[in-house]
Amino acid sequence: MSDVLASKEMSYFVTYSSIVLLKMVDMSPITSFFRLRRGVFSNPEDLPLATVKDNKVVTNDSVVERVRRCHLNDLENIVPFFGLGLLYALFSGASTSTLLWHYRIFTVSRLLHTVVYLYAVPQPARFLCFLAGFGVNVSMGVQILMNNFNL
Repeated sequence: MSDVLASKEMSYFVTYSSIVLLKMVDMSPITSFFRLRRGVFSNPEDLPLATVKDNKVVTNDSVVERVRRCHLNDLENIVPFFGLGLLYALFSGASTSTLLWHYRIFTVSRLLHTVVYLYAVPQPARFLCFLAGFGVNVSMGVQILMNNFNL
């Protein structure tokens, strides 16, 4: 088992998973930055005395909501990648090159997705970024099943 964990495939998985997980983690401070900058807070206890806007909670600021939706989209896509990517490294039987390209495409697609989402780049840019990452997850899942159930 230690040979498997020390393999190139696992090293690639750890590297690319770390990149996308850190990207996802970074969305929290980005959300906080925009909340502070725009004086938008969704809970009464979060209202700082210096920036209170009529002492009201605001839950519909378009900029803050855009960042939050981007973060939610990460949760919906990176979490499955983490599970599928690990299983792919361990059980897919894919060549190292194929595995590496799956991880690279997913990582680049998520990084680009964030850029086009936060800067409101017109469609179909965001959809294409999403589709590339989604396609990688589906591809890995299908290959895992095919390799382990002889489909």
